[in-house]
Amino acid sequence: MDSTKKTITIALSGNPNAGKTTLFNILTGSRQHVGNYPGITVEKKEGFVETSGHMLHFVDLPGTYSLTAYSQEELVARNYMIQEGPDLVVDVVNASSLERNLYLAVQILELGAPLILALNMMDEVRKKGITLNTELLEQRMDCRVVETVARQGKGKQELIDTIIEMSEQTEAFKSPLKISYGPDLDPVIEEMTAIIESSSFLTDTYPARWIALKYLEMDEEILAEGRKKSKDISEKIEQAVHDVADHCLKTLKTYPEAVIADYRYGFISSLLKDVVSRDEQRQRIEMSDHMDKFLTHRLLGPLFMVFVLYMVYTLTFLVGDVPLGLIEDFFGWLGNNVRAVMPDGLLQSLIASGIIDGVGAVLSFVPLLMIIFFCIAFLEDSGYMARVAYMLDRVFRYFGLHGCSIMPFIVSGGIAGGCAVPGIMAARTLRSPREKLATILTAPFMTCGAKLPVFLLLAAIFFPANQALALFLITVLAWASALLVSKLLRSTIIRGPATPFVMELPPYRLPTMRGLLIHTWERTWQYIKKAGTIILAISIIIWAAMTFPQLPEERLAYYESLSMKVESIDQGFEDDLYIGPGAGHEISFEEQVEFSLAEEQLAYSYAGRIGTFLEPVTKWAGFDWRINISLVGGFAAKEVIISTLGTAYSLGAVDEDDPSSLAGRIEQDPDWDAKRAISLIIFVLLYAPCFVAVVAIARESGSWKWACFAMVFNTVFAFAFSTVVYQTLKVFI
Repeated sequence: MDSTKKTITIALSGNPNAGKTTLFNILTGSRQHVGNYPGITVEKKEGFVETSGHMLHFVDLPGTYSLTAYSQEELVARNYMIQEGPDLVVDVVNASSLERNLYLAVQILELGAPLILALNMMDEVRKKGITLNTELLEQRMDCRVVETVARQGKGKQELIDTIIEMSEQTEAFKSPLKISYGPDLDPVIEEMTAIIESSSFLTDTYPARWIALKYLEMDEEILAEGRKKSKDISEKIEQAVHDVADHCLKTLKTYPEAVIADYRYGFISSLLKDVVSRDEQRQRIEMSDHMDKFLTHRLLGPLFMVFVLYMVYTLTFLVGDVPLGLIEDFFGWLGNNVRAVMPDGLLQSLIASGIIDGVGAVLSFVPLLMIIFFCIAFLEDSGYMARVAYMLDRVFRYFGLHGCSIMPFIVSGGIAGGCAVPGIMAARTLRSPREKLATILTAPFMTCGAKLPVFLLLAAIFFPANQALALFLITVLAWASALLVSKLLRSTIIRGPATPFVMELPPYRLPTMRGLLIHTWERTWQYIKKAGTIILAISIIIWAAMTFPQLPEERLAYYESLSMKVESIDQGFEDDLYIGPGAGHEISFEEQVEFSLAEEQLAYSYAGRIGTFLEPVTKWAGFDWRINISLVGGFAAKEVIISTLGTAYSLGAVDEDDPSSLAGRIEQDPDWDAKRAISLIIFVLLYAPCFVAVVAIARESGSWKWACFAMVFNTVFAFAFSTVVYQTLKVFI
């Protein structure tokens, strides 16, 4: 970055689905930085554009409908404009829905921020036969107006030129816009403004009249800040609000916030008079309306939705199978080469088994996740995902969730093969903190890709004729559990009113490849960065727990003497010395000695002791100490359940794609039967989320308290469910 160039900071604001992020991507290209705002989980995206003599610093604010602090996104957008003081604000509006979109623009003008209005989607406006007089709109709003088509990059250069032109005007900051709010509110606003100005009450941060409006709107953030600043003045202003609220209720049967909204829309209506003209002869029904007659139909809509989700699932595994295998082969090759090059010992074991196998198991899922993220980005950008949320809202509302909760569920594994970490992060789009929390706590019940190998293994062993049906029922159980637990939580500890489902259904659009790739990479990189780094630490911890303490010297000497004995025995006697479980399985005596050593070493390790310690309790669900070890390891990352089971059954490392050796061992073990398999499937499906997901829950909920709750509640729930099923099956089978 050239430090000699003048830097202009531009905040991009706008309603959801107005094309703001598409415009941001077009403007900044690959020069983007994604993070979070300090202390909160709302995403912060920044990008830079270099032009002759200027460096444009764009900040993509969260999509909001207003600047009232109802949600984190609205609070972030407002606080950034006020506290960070960008040089300019570009409000991206959907030009075909000007009346609704200008509500935010009016509030920005009331704040006194220097505004440029980007009229986006002008191509759709023209297709609808609508004509906009942008010069007249510019004149009435007293701000610059630029026409854009973000998807095609049209208007980009004009917008940049306008930004540079405005930044060089010293009078860019104008006086805050003043709107009349009628005879009932105007006198009170004036009275409150006078009090605020005379006492310099919060005026070092906000315009005085704007503070008065926020008090009338009962903005909790401003009320709390005011009470902290001066209790006496705040009470005086609140009393004025209380009096006028009583007056509005008696005379108008409404409240001040509604009056303010009405007058703002009235102001917007007057702004648009003669600005918007329609071709009245054009009576055609829009294509989106035609499509919605089928896609959101009460009966056909859900059927089509299931078909679409099934196709996403099919495409993911159809296309992702090859790169998944290549990555697994790469890590297998890497681990084998490390074992071949490095001498035997703890360092070799740490690098090959602890780091490469652990991290490789996680990164091998990246191709599947990229395909899922690409499909989801396509559904979102095309406008279909908004219809899915619309259709499911009624069902989800009954269980205390919101229509927008569908996305976190799907991403978490509602279509088997997802991941709870991005699913939990996807819950940040929910406006209600209670619905967001209920979604975060139940999304990990879904059948994520890390659990799938366990289900595939057990279904193949115990239900070979009905594998597909078994996997389908597991998926249904995951959804049923998530919805029922949500109902329980929302009826007890997360009680609260449901948020009205307010979502603008955008018109259907063909997404651009550039936008799809950017959205896919953003989500994938977050998974690689956050899951990968944490998994590395977890893998080392698990390896240490299964390696230390080492066996006593006398036991190691015993196995060493056995190995020496094997070497001295003639090859022809090997079959006579064949021992151990798994009869019929072709392993040599030397391998059996190695497996016995591995088994005793594992049992002696900290992990083995934990497994044995838990056995008196977990036996009620049908689990022995070996299963306990794998489940404890599965808390760190569900990917390690299979490999830990393999080690626990003295088979060493087991290839997750070819678990036949482990399957054979389990199949021949008399302790295993369908009852234990069903119990284990239920427990793996429902017990504590993996550690990375727990960290994500803590970050998104803002508290480790809820992360600990998810670990304890889910585990107790899973154990109780598994035990009841296992004990019941014992009675009948």
